[in-house]
Amino acid sequence: MSELHELHDYRDVAPGDEEEVRVGPRLLGYVVGLGLAIVLTITSFFVAGTDLVWQPSIPVALVVLAMAQMGVHLVFFLHITTGADNTNNVLALAFGLLIVFLVIGGSLWIMSNLNHNMMPMDQIMQMQR
Repeated sequence: MSELHELHDYRDVAPGDEEEVRVGPRLLGYVVGLGLAIVLTITSFFVAGTDLVWQPSIPVALVVLAMAQMGVHLVFFLHITTGADNTNNVLALAFGLLIVFLVIGGSLWIMSNLNHNMMPMDQIMQMQR
């Protein structure tokens, strides 16, 4: 057990990855994460609904804010860190993302193929006459 504590650098601890059992630091991590998530959500709505931002850059800004919010959720709520004990969590997250992208990509591919190979409706109506 002492070797584990010697290998663990106490300065390299992410929010929510504390080894303390006390509720205070954990609650503070959740409150900070909630605050950041709320700020990022409000910022996204502000960027989408205002004319203060250059109009062609709005999609890029929304993607950047969404990625920042995903990072906040991963670190503060799911406790995904770079520690050695989180390898299984990171692998499970990567596998889940792979499955999601395969399902979405496969669905779009199938729908595109069906759209390309289907006969237009006006030709079907002409054949029925």
